[in-house]
Amino acid sequence: MTKPAPTTTGSAHAATVTPLHRSADERSLTELLDLQRAAFLRDGIPDAATRISRINRLSSLLLDHAEEIAEALDADFGTRPRDLSIATDVAGCMIDLAHQRKHVRSWMKTEKVAKAKAMGLAGFSQRIRHDPLGVVGIIGPWNFPLQLTVVPAGSAFAAGNRVMMRPSSATARTTAVLAKYAPNYFSLEEFAVLTSAHGSGSDFAKLKVDHMFFTGSPEVGASVAAEAGKNLVPVTLELGGKNPAVVDVDADIDVAAKRLADARMVNSGQVCLCPDYAFVPEDKLGQFTDRVMARWRENYSSVLHNDQFTSTINEKNYTRIVGLIDDAVSLGATKQQLIPAGEKLPDAASRKIPPTLLTGVSAGMKIEEDEVFGPVLTVYPYRDLGEAISHITSHSHPLTMYWYGPDNDRYEALQDATRSGSVNGNDFALNLLSAELPFGGVGASGMGSYHGKFGFATFSHARAVTHSRMPLSFAELMSAPFRKRDTRSTNIQLAMWRLITRRASKKIR
Repeated sequence: MTKPAPTTTGSAHAATVTPLHRSADERSLTELLDLQRAAFLRDGIPDAATRISRINRLSSLLLDHAEEIAEALDADFGTRPRDLSIATDVAGCMIDLAHQRKHVRSWMKTEKVAKAKAMGLAGFSQRIRHDPLGVVGIIGPWNFPLQLTVVPAGSAFAAGNRVMMRPSSATARTTAVLAKYAPNYFSLEEFAVLTSAHGSGSDFAKLKVDHMFFTGSPEVGASVAAEAGKNLVPVTLELGGKNPAVVDVDADIDVAAKRLADARMVNSGQVCLCPDYAFVPEDKLGQFTDRVMARWRENYSSVLHNDQFTSTINEKNYTRIVGLIDDAVSLGATKQQLIPAGEKLPDAASRKIPPTLLTGVSAGMKIEEDEVFGPVLTVYPYRDLGEAISHITSHSHPLTMYWYGPDNDRYEALQDATRSGSVNGNDFALNLLSAELPFGGVGASGMGSYHGKFGFATFSHARAVTHSRMPLSFAELMSAPFRKRDTRSTNIQLAMWRLITRRASKKIR
């Protein structure tokens, strides 16, 4: 067991160490990996105090530089509200980090496995160790570049690992802040923040780490998984998808419209959990769309000159989103946009796209298949819940699904008939509020999960340990020569399991 890293006095949050190297830029990717792996092998499995120290220092790294981080995010996006950045990329990380810190001592303990008394008395014992994997690689996205890298890093630390982190190049200023200050809190043996100086994300994906964790698009995720597969590196993929929302016939339409309008505009729609499209009872479609537009007018008296309105991250995505809208309209969809008086939108210079509502969208339009990841909500009418279910199941499994209405039989039927990473009722991303719930996708929206104990398990190896004091030898029973007593024993087992299976089959009739 290693001892906690030495600390020095300073600010209320700072807990600094003497780093082996002032900057990760001084070492290549392979050198950093070798450095961390050698340290892991040298120091052995870290004790709880060391793990908690690393989680605390990771928290302090964000808290001590929160304002500079918010400024960097604003610069990276062009316009991004400070309060959003603090709430998501700083304070938003603390829920899970605190949960990891609180429970790591109990989670890391060797687990005693319940066993048959007869086997215990005979001298057979069994237990499960929860061992760290070694060095974890984390590749993050640009939409929440710290929330979606720091939280998994905290889980990896809790599990006893070293971490190499590669944030997105699209938010280079934010990455630079993290890379600048990280050496004041961690040695490179523990935690290394990689920048574009180390090459592309695809270069990072080729590393033979002990686990690769990726958050981003399904297309890039497939590439990361392919590269990791060449080295037999296990992967966790947190991807995206077109998240559906279904408004129940008994829902309060005004409330549902208001909440969906707000949910679509979080980070200007650049959130993997944002609702992408909504199914609304046919006879309430007009009321719903009117209320959505009214909510947007209420929230955004200005878009173009509003520093509370997040810009689209870059020109590539701006062009893609505008293209999806134009393609749908050219093929017959109806567009409603909030364009305040005197403003010309969309605006390429500021990369601001007005809140947009589309109806009349049909098969063949690109927006039917592509995840928008922008301020656009598509609305479909339905007469029967089966229509909504049929549409949802004809597409890839989404990361989440939304329901607006009572917790009734129809809500249960929607869950039974579909697949998604999570299901949220009556509000946006509620599954993020609890560290007791797993976060992850299914199918095209991802594989594996994290948050809370699920994150600890992702970055741990559940290692079976047994010990025998039994007079009989299992090896002897399983190897030649096989005698008459072995044949009798095998036949008795066969008869026993046939009887048990017949009885079990009768119980379900």
